[in-house]
Amino acid sequence: MNATDLLKTTHARLGEVVLGKPLQAKLALTCLAARGHLLLEDVPGVGKTTLAEGLARAFSLSCARVQFTADLLPSDILGAQVFLQQQGTFEFRPGPIFHQVVLADELNRAPPRTQSALLEAMAQGQVSLDGVTRPLPTPFVVIATQNPLDLAGTYPLPDSQLDRFLMRLSLGHLAPQFEAELLVSRRSEPLQAFSPVGGPDVLSSLQRAADAVRVDRDVADYAVRLATATRAHGDVERGVSTRAVLALMAAARAWALWEARDFVTPGDVRAVLTATVAHRLLLKSAVQGAFSRDEAAHLVEEISRRVDAPR
Repeated sequence: MNATDLLKTTHARLGEVVLGKPLQAKLALTCLAARGHLLLEDVPGVGKTTLAEGLARAFSLSCARVQFTADLLPSDILGAQVFLQQQGTFEFRPGPIFHQVVLADELNRAPPRTQSALLEAMAQGQVSLDGVTRPLPTPFVVIATQNPLDLAGTYPLPDSQLDRFLMRLSLGHLAPQFEAELLVSRRSEPLQAFSPVGGPDVLSSLQRAADAVRVDRDVADYAVRLATATRAHGDVERGVSTRAVLALMAAARAWALWEARDFVTPGDVRAVLTATVAHRLLLKSAVQGAFSRDEAAHLVEEISRRVDAPR
Protein backbone atom coordinates (compact mmCIF):
# COMPACT_ATOMS: atom_id res chain seq x y z
CA MET A 1 0.00 0.00 0.00
CA ASN A 2 1.50 3.36 -1.00
CA ALA A 3 1.56 6.39 1.28
CA THR A 4 -1.55 8.00 -0.21
CA ASP A 5 -3.67 4.86 0.07
CA LEU A 6 -2.39 4.28 3.59
CA LEU A 7 -3.41 7.77 4.69
CA LYS A 8 -6.86 7.50 3.12
CA THR A 9 -7.50 4.04 4.57
CA THR A 10 -6.50 5.17 8.04
CA HIS A 11 -8.59 8.32 7.68
CA ALA A 12 -11.65 6.26 6.76
CA ARG A 13 -11.23 4.04 9.82
CA LEU A 14 -10.79 7.02 12.12
CA GLY A 15 -13.98 8.46 10.68
CA GLU A 16 -15.87 5.45 12.03
CA VAL A 17 -14.96 6.30 15.63
CA VAL A 18 -14.58 10.10 15.44
CA LEU A 19 -17.78 11.18 13.74
CA GLY A 20 -18.19 14.39 11.79
CA LYS A 21 -14.58 15.59 12.07
CA PRO A 22 -12.91 14.63 8.75
CA LEU A 23 -10.66 17.71 8.51
CA GLN A 24 -9.36 17.37 12.08
CA ALA A 25 -8.67 13.65 11.54
CA LYS A 26 -6.86 14.45 8.28
CA LEU A 27 -4.70 17.09 9.95
CA ALA A 28 -3.95 14.76 12.88
CA LEU A 29 -2.74 12.04 10.51
CA THR A 30 -0.68 14.64 8.66
CA CYS A 31 0.93 15.59 11.96
CA LEU A 32 1.96 11.99 12.65
CA ALA A 33 3.33 11.58 9.13
CA ALA A 34 5.41 14.74 9.67
CA ARG A 35 6.94 13.28 12.89
CA GLY A 36 5.17 15.92 14.94
CA HIS A 37 3.55 16.12 18.35
CA LEU A 38 -0.13 17.03 18.51
CA LEU A 39 -2.06 19.30 20.88
CA LEU A 40 -5.85 18.91 21.02
CA GLU A 41 -7.52 21.84 22.73
CA ASP A 42 -11.20 22.03 23.57
CA VAL A 43 -13.78 21.64 26.30
CA PRO A 44 -14.07 18.17 27.91
CA GLY A 45 -16.21 15.51 26.27
CA VAL A 46 -15.91 16.29 22.55
CA GLY A 47 -13.77 13.29 21.50
CA LYS A 48 -10.18 14.47 21.99
CA THR A 49 -9.09 11.32 23.82
CA THR A 50 -10.93 9.06 21.35
CA LEU A 51 -9.06 10.64 18.44
CA ALA A 52 -5.72 10.30 20.24
CA GLU A 53 -6.28 6.64 21.11
CA GLY A 54 -7.51 5.95 17.58
CA LEU A 55 -4.28 7.35 16.13
CA ALA A 56 -2.23 5.06 18.40
CA ARG A 57 -4.31 1.98 17.57
CA ALA A 58 -4.22 2.68 13.84
CA PHE A 59 -0.51 1.81 13.79
CA SER A 60 -0.44 -0.64 16.73
CA LEU A 61 1.72 1.74 18.75
CA SER A 62 2.36 1.10 22.43
CA CYS A 63 0.40 3.75 24.27
CA ALA A 64 0.38 5.13 27.81
CA ARG A 65 -2.22 7.55 29.05
CA VAL A 66 -1.22 9.97 31.80
CA GLN A 67 -3.92 11.97 33.55
CA PHE A 68 -2.27 15.27 34.42
CA THR A 69 -3.31 16.64 37.81
CA ALA A 70 -2.09 19.33 40.17
CA ASP A 71 -0.13 16.81 42.27
CA LEU A 72 1.56 14.98 39.38
CA LEU A 73 5.37 14.90 39.70
CA PRO A 74 7.99 14.76 36.89
CA SER A 75 9.05 11.31 38.16
CA ASP A 76 5.49 10.07 37.60
CA ILE A 77 6.10 10.65 33.88
CA LEU A 78 9.80 9.98 33.41
CA GLY A 79 10.39 7.21 35.95
CA ALA A 80 12.71 7.00 38.95
CA GLN A 81 15.43 4.99 40.65
CA VAL A 82 13.94 2.44 43.03
CA PHE A 83 15.99 0.89 45.85
CA LEU A 84 15.95 -2.91 45.86
CA GLN A 85 16.43 -3.84 49.48
CA GLN A 86 17.41 -7.49 48.93
CA GLN A 87 20.08 -6.64 46.35
CA GLY A 88 21.14 -3.43 48.04
CA THR A 89 21.13 -1.59 44.71
CA PHE A 90 19.05 0.94 42.82
CA GLU A 91 17.13 0.00 39.69
CA PHE A 92 15.59 2.39 37.19
CA ARG A 93 11.85 1.92 36.72
CA PRO A 94 10.80 3.65 33.48
CA GLY A 95 7.74 5.86 33.49
CA PRO A 96 5.01 6.10 30.85
CA ILE A 97 7.18 8.35 28.70
CA PHE A 98 8.89 5.16 27.45
CA HIS A 99 6.01 4.32 25.10
CA GLN A 100 5.62 5.13 21.43
CA VAL A 101 2.55 7.27 22.09
CA VAL A 102 2.14 9.27 25.28
CA LEU A 103 -1.39 10.55 25.72
CA ALA A 104 -1.02 13.52 28.06
CA ASP A 105 -4.61 14.05 29.12
CA GLU A 106 -5.49 17.56 30.34
CA LEU A 107 -1.84 18.61 30.15
CA ASN A 108 -2.47 22.11 31.44
CA ARG A 109 -3.89 20.90 34.76
CA ALA A 110 -0.37 20.07 35.96
CA PRO A 111 2.01 22.77 37.26
CA PRO A 112 4.69 24.09 34.87
CA ARG A 113 7.49 22.02 36.47
CA THR A 114 5.70 18.80 35.57
CA GLN A 115 4.73 20.06 32.12
CA SER A 116 8.39 20.80 31.40
CA ALA A 117 9.31 17.16 32.08
CA LEU A 118 8.15 16.44 28.54
CA LEU A 119 10.39 19.00 26.83
CA GLU A 120 13.55 16.95 26.25
CA ALA A 121 11.50 13.94 25.20
CA MET A 122 9.52 15.97 22.66
CA ALA A 123 12.54 17.81 21.29
CA GLN A 124 15.15 15.06 21.15
CA GLY A 125 13.43 11.72 21.66
CA GLN A 126 15.41 11.00 24.83
CA VAL A 127 15.26 11.45 28.58
CA SER A 128 18.19 12.43 30.83
CA LEU A 129 17.91 11.24 34.43
CA ASP A 130 20.57 10.86 37.11
CA GLY A 131 23.32 11.61 34.60
CA VAL A 132 22.16 8.89 32.18
CA THR A 133 20.58 9.60 28.79
CA ARG A 134 17.98 7.03 27.80
CA PRO A 135 16.59 6.92 24.25
CA LEU A 136 12.85 6.68 23.71
CA PRO A 137 11.23 4.19 21.34
CA THR A 138 10.62 5.10 17.71
CA PRO A 139 8.35 6.32 16.40
CA PHE A 140 7.64 8.56 19.40
CA VAL A 141 4.81 11.07 19.64
CA VAL A 142 3.14 13.07 22.39
CA ILE A 143 -0.58 13.66 21.88
CA ALA A 144 -1.75 16.09 24.53
CA THR A 145 -5.21 17.37 25.35
CA GLN A 146 -5.72 20.79 26.86
CA ASN A 147 -8.73 22.44 28.43
CA PRO A 148 -9.45 26.12 27.70
CA LEU A 149 -7.63 28.37 30.13
CA ASP A 150 -10.83 29.86 31.48
CA LEU A 151 -11.70 26.53 33.12
CA ALA A 152 -10.85 26.15 36.80
CA GLY A 153 -7.55 24.54 37.79
CA THR A 154 -5.60 25.14 34.58
CA TYR A 155 -2.09 26.52 34.03
CA PRO A 156 -0.97 28.11 30.75
CA LEU A 157 1.55 26.03 28.82
CA PRO A 158 4.98 27.68 28.52
CA ASP A 159 5.73 29.16 25.09
CA SER A 160 8.73 26.83 24.73
CA GLN A 161 6.45 23.83 25.18
CA LEU A 162 3.74 25.09 22.83
CA ASP A 163 6.47 25.51 20.22
CA ARG A 164 7.25 21.78 20.43
CA PHE A 165 3.78 20.81 19.22
CA LEU A 166 3.74 20.65 15.45
CA MET A 167 -0.03 21.26 15.36
CA ARG A 168 -2.82 22.43 17.60
CA LEU A 169 -6.33 21.34 16.69
CA SER A 170 -9.79 21.94 18.11
CA LEU A 171 -12.56 19.41 17.54
CA GLY A 172 -15.54 21.49 18.60
CA HIS A 173 -19.02 20.15 19.29
CA LEU A 174 -20.59 17.62 16.95
CA ALA A 175 -23.09 18.81 14.38
CA PRO A 176 -26.62 17.83 15.49
CA GLN A 177 -27.01 15.05 12.91
CA PHE A 178 -23.78 13.35 14.01
CA GLU A 179 -24.63 13.75 17.68
CA ALA A 180 -27.99 12.07 17.08
CA GLU A 181 -26.27 9.27 15.15
CA LEU A 182 -23.90 8.78 18.06
CA LEU A 183 -26.80 8.41 20.48
CA VAL A 184 -28.59 5.87 18.29
CA SER A 185 -25.71 3.72 17.08
CA ARG A 186 -23.25 3.49 19.96
CA ARG A 187 -23.86 0.62 22.35
CA SER A 188 -20.30 0.09 23.54
CA GLU A 189 -16.81 1.55 23.40
CA PRO A 190 -16.23 2.38 19.69
CA LEU A 191 -12.48 1.71 19.79
CA GLN A 192 -12.92 -1.93 20.78
CA ALA A 193 -13.67 -2.90 17.17
CA PHE A 194 -11.03 -0.59 15.67
CA SER A 195 -8.63 -2.57 13.47
CA PRO A 196 -5.13 -1.22 12.80
CA VAL A 197 -3.82 -0.61 9.30
CA GLY A 198 -0.38 -1.88 10.23
CA GLY A 199 2.39 -1.80 12.80
CA PRO A 200 4.90 0.88 13.85
CA ASP A 201 6.99 0.11 10.76
CA VAL A 202 4.08 1.23 8.58
CA LEU A 203 4.02 4.62 10.29
CA SER A 204 7.81 4.85 9.94
CA SER A 205 7.54 4.19 6.20
CA LEU A 206 4.88 6.89 5.96
CA GLN A 207 7.18 9.35 7.73
CA ARG A 208 10.04 8.50 5.37
CA ALA A 209 7.75 9.14 2.40
CA ALA A 210 6.91 12.57 3.80
CA ASP A 211 10.61 13.33 4.34
CA ALA A 212 11.26 12.61 0.67
CA VAL A 213 8.74 15.15 -0.66
CA ARG A 214 10.53 17.98 -2.49
CA VAL A 215 10.27 21.67 -1.59
CA ASP A 216 11.17 24.07 -4.40
CA ARG A 217 12.77 27.44 -3.70
CA ASP A 218 9.71 29.51 -4.65
CA VAL A 219 7.53 27.56 -2.18
CA ALA A 220 10.19 27.92 0.50
CA ASP A 221 10.30 31.68 -0.15
CA TYR A 222 6.50 31.76 0.17
CA ALA A 223 6.66 30.08 3.59
CA VAL A 224 9.30 32.58 4.73
CA ARG A 225 7.17 35.52 3.55
CA LEU A 226 4.23 34.16 5.55
CA ALA A 227 6.43 33.89 8.64
CA THR A 228 7.83 37.39 8.10
CA ALA A 229 4.29 38.76 7.83
CA THR A 230 3.47 37.40 11.31
CA ARG A 231 6.51 39.18 12.73
CA ALA A 232 5.58 42.50 11.12
CA HIS A 233 1.84 42.43 11.89
CA GLY A 234 0.66 45.27 14.09
CA ASP A 235 -1.39 43.00 16.37
CA VAL A 236 1.44 40.54 17.00
CA GLU A 237 3.81 40.96 19.92
CA ARG A 238 6.01 38.03 18.85
CA GLY A 239 5.83 36.32 15.48
CA VAL A 240 6.79 32.79 14.60
CA SER A 241 10.33 31.46 14.89
CA THR A 242 12.51 29.65 12.38
CA ARG A 243 11.54 26.40 14.11
CA ALA A 244 7.93 27.21 13.25
CA VAL A 245 8.82 27.62 9.56
CA LEU A 246 10.57 24.24 9.60
CA ALA A 247 7.47 22.73 11.22
CA LEU A 248 5.26 24.36 8.59
CA MET A 249 7.25 22.81 5.75
CA ALA A 250 7.33 19.39 7.44
CA ALA A 251 3.55 19.49 7.69
CA ALA A 252 3.21 20.68 4.08
CA ARG A 253 5.38 17.77 2.89
CA ALA A 254 3.11 15.32 4.67
CA TRP A 255 -0.03 17.04 3.32
CA ALA A 256 1.27 16.61 -0.24
CA LEU A 257 1.08 12.83 0.24
CA TRP A 258 -2.73 13.03 0.31
CA GLU A 259 -2.59 14.02 -3.38
CA ALA A 260 0.14 11.50 -4.25
CA ARG A 261 2.60 14.28 -5.08
CA ASP A 262 6.34 14.26 -4.50
CA PHE A 263 6.55 18.06 -4.30
CA VAL A 264 4.96 20.77 -2.15
CA THR A 265 2.61 23.38 -3.58
CA PRO A 266 1.54 26.71 -2.04
CA GLY A 267 -1.86 25.08 -1.47
CA ASP A 268 -0.23 22.48 0.78
CA VAL A 269 1.35 25.27 2.83
CA ARG A 270 -1.97 27.10 3.21
CA ALA A 271 -3.78 23.88 4.15
CA VAL A 272 -1.63 23.33 7.25
CA LEU A 273 -0.78 26.97 8.03
CA THR A 274 -3.32 27.76 10.75
CA ALA A 275 -2.95 24.44 12.60
CA THR A 276 0.83 24.76 12.54
CA VAL A 277 1.38 28.46 13.19
CA ALA A 278 -1.49 30.00 15.18
CA HIS A 279 -0.53 28.54 18.58
CA ARG A 280 3.02 29.88 18.22
CA LEU A 281 1.99 33.53 17.99
CA LEU A 282 1.95 35.89 20.95
CA LEU A 283 -0.63 38.58 20.27
CA LYS A 284 -0.55 42.01 21.86
CA SER A 285 -4.02 41.33 23.24
CA ALA A 286 -2.56 38.29 25.03
CA VAL A 287 -0.06 40.54 26.81
CA GLN A 288 -3.00 42.63 27.98
CA GLY A 289 -4.86 39.53 29.15
CA ALA A 290 -7.59 39.28 26.51
CA PHE A 291 -6.70 36.47 24.14
CA SER A 292 -8.60 33.67 22.46
CA ARG A 293 -7.51 30.79 20.25
CA ASP A 294 -9.87 31.95 17.51
CA GLU A 295 -8.26 35.38 17.45
CA ALA A 296 -4.87 33.93 16.51
CA ALA A 297 -6.43 31.63 13.90
CA HIS A 298 -8.28 34.52 12.26
CA LEU A 299 -5.09 36.57 12.16
CA VAL A 300 -3.18 33.75 10.45
CA GLU A 301 -5.96 33.34 7.88
CA GLU A 302 -5.87 37.08 7.21
CA ILE A 303 -2.12 36.89 6.60
CA SER A 304 -2.54 33.93 4.23
CA ARG A 305 -5.00 35.94 2.14
CA ARG A 306 -2.73 38.98 2.06
CA VAL A 307 0.57 37.29 1.11
CA ASP A 308 0.68 36.42 -2.57
CA ALA A 309 1.41 32.79 -3.41
CA PRO A 310 3.78 31.86 -6.26
CA ARG A 311 2.19 30.61 -9.45
